[in-house]
Amino acid sequence: MVDGAAVGRRERKKAATRAAILEAATTLFLARGFDAVTVREIADKADVSPKTVFTHFPHKEALVFSDEDERHERLVAAVSGRPAGTTISDALKAHYLAEIAALHSEPQRQILALMEDTPALIDYAEKMWLRHEDALVATITEEFGLAEPSDEIRFYVRFALHVQLIATREADPEPAIDAGFRLLDKGWARYGETGGQSAAAKVR
Repeated sequence: MVDGAAVGRRERKKAATRAAILEAATTLFLARGFDAVTVREIADKADVSPKTVFTHFPHKEALVFSDEDERHERLVAAVSGRPAGTTISDALKAHYLAEIAALHSEPQRQILALMEDTPALIDYAEKMWLRHEDALVATITEEFGLAEPSDEIRFYVRFALHVQLIATREADPEPAIDAGFRLLDKGWARYGETGGQSAAAKVR
């Protein structure tokens, strides 16, 4: 029989270790830059071994994007949990604006500055963002009652994700987001009219 108290202690210890590693990494990165800090230095500051660091974070870059799972859940929920009468595009537009605004607030502003100074982090962030594609495709496919996603859904999601990547680089992201979805919605509306998928019109 599994001792629930023991499991709870182990989980709390793992969480505390993860938090200590993150705190050490963030402190060192902000002080000296991402590239100048080694995993060994992070491990020493957190009083753990480098192996322990990699147990919690498979890549050094993952130390900067520790909230990736939460970002994934928020993205999917923005579509699946949107208010009645709200289109998918409008839900994504609002979500993108909220996420970008959060990036420019403290303490995320410092992390954003770190990313902008580190090409490897920008590349990693973009790759991580595009990994959400399959989940978003699945969410829309299920909503439309389809057994398999259509090519139109796949292209819509791929392009919609790129709208966010482009807008993040803009001083004023809202016009870029509006322009991106304006172009997308014109084609998506035609799919709803001619593609034989009446449910697709919901996205308009």
